[in-house]
Amino acid sequence: MTDQNVLVVDWDGPDDPQNPKNWPRAKKWRATIIVSLFTFITPVSSSMLAPAAPHIAEELGIHGTVERALVVSVFVLAFAFGPLLLGPLSELYGRVRVIQLSNLFFLAWNLGCGFAQTKEEIIVFRFFAGLGGSSPLSVGGGVLSDVWRAEERGAAIAIYSLMPLLGPVIAPVTGAWVAERTTWRWVFWSTSIFTCFVQALGLIFLRETFEPVLLARKANRIRKEIVAGGSVNVVERDPRSPTQHILHALVRPFALFAYEPIVQLMGVYMAFVYGIFYLYLTVIPSIFEGETYHESVGIAGLHYIAFGLGVSLASQINARMLDRIYVYFKNRNEGKGEPEFRLPSMVPGTILLPAGLIITGWAAQKAVHWIVVDIGLFLVGGGMILNFQCIQTYVIDAFTLHAASGLAAVSFLRSLAGFGFPLFAPSMYAALGVGWGDTLLAFVAIIVGCPAPWIFWYYGKKIRSKSRYAHKT
Repeated sequence: MTDQNVLVVDWDGPDDPQNPKNWPRAKKWRATIIVSLFTFITPVSSSMLAPAAPHIAEELGIHGTVERALVVSVFVLAFAFGPLLLGPLSELYGRVRVIQLSNLFFLAWNLGCGFAQTKEEIIVFRFFAGLGGSSPLSVGGGVLSDVWRAEERGAAIAIYSLMPLLGPVIAPVTGAWVAERTTWRWVFWSTSIFTCFVQALGLIFLRETFEPVLLARKANRIRKEIVAGGSVNVVERDPRSPTQHILHALVRPFALFAYEPIVQLMGVYMAFVYGIFYLYLTVIPSIFEGETYHESVGIAGLHYIAFGLGVSLASQINARMLDRIYVYFKNRNEGKGEPEFRLPSMVPGTILLPAGLIITGWAAQKAVHWIVVDIGLFLVGGGMILNFQCIQTYVIDAFTLHAASGLAAVSFLRSLAGFGFPLFAPSMYAALGVGWGDTLLAFVAIIVGCPAPWIFWYYGKKIRSKSRYAHKT
């Protein structure tokens, strides 16, 4: 209490159990797993219909190659725009409320896709489903930033960041068998059923984590307890009006992208990696169903498993290493942690990705045994997830309070790439062949990706010290 009878609302000391960072470990992991499930289901929906695309095209009269690819990739286009709104809104109204409501929006439109009767309907329905489904990709990272301290959040983020890559890898395997044995409409209905299950878990177990929202609720509780006409005023720490809050929050992702080199360079590289990811999701069936390997839709879909194994194995190794590496360098830095301590395990990712691209492309071009192609896919998947996890963890550590806006800014470019790459892939491979096409991608991956971790390892702290939004150590 001050001389002016103003009570400043804050946590009741550093060990306040209401502070999400002081939650029991089991409660933190419960929030992590549920958010990861939300982050899993929407990417599953983005690619599960890829093997069923020929059936959809035949029934709905979709004849052009670009139009057929658009049915799959328009969902990812919505991923670019949704987080720009939903990420900042989560920093105003709370993470959980935004995740739950946007997931219901996704559920409604995804269910509607199963009833689409024209190509226009399915494209529009897919876009709106993607808007709703995009929130966990940015807001979920904010939840992990809220509940985990820097030295312990690496393993949690490793699991969370695995989902957007593992989901689309598993989905085509399932989608291929669903399309072969039932109807393509069950691709949408089955994902909607699973979404209902995840939504129920969230309603029961997921609790709000964002500190300013929790403190605002605490202030409201105190206000109600004060006798009307009393001499005590309850004041939140941020005196801005609701309109100022909303405008500032909505502009923040654009400001981060415009002025933050961390977001710019990491965003460009993640966009390239994500673009290759969705390009491969559409290319794998054509490689194995074509004239070289002559496999059925169901068997060709099994090659996604090699991709998924690379993603899963590298993710599990990195989950164990991220925090160990962080703590090791923190101890060598007089106990001071730095976001840059997340970058060392990105280095092998920048090497594995181009190596896998070259192996996959030339093995397929020369009609080598399919196991060699799968080895290349395994390396591509491993390289992707290492880059993906390290970049996400670095952005979250660098923009802790505004992690959702930081991830939204990074997600914007990556989702545009995920939308665009599959559209130009047929033309590129038709002109260059799979071998030279993948070699071109590998060359760009080396030029853009290999310098990135070293640049921020040596200059990241200096860059953050001049930032308006980044965490300064």
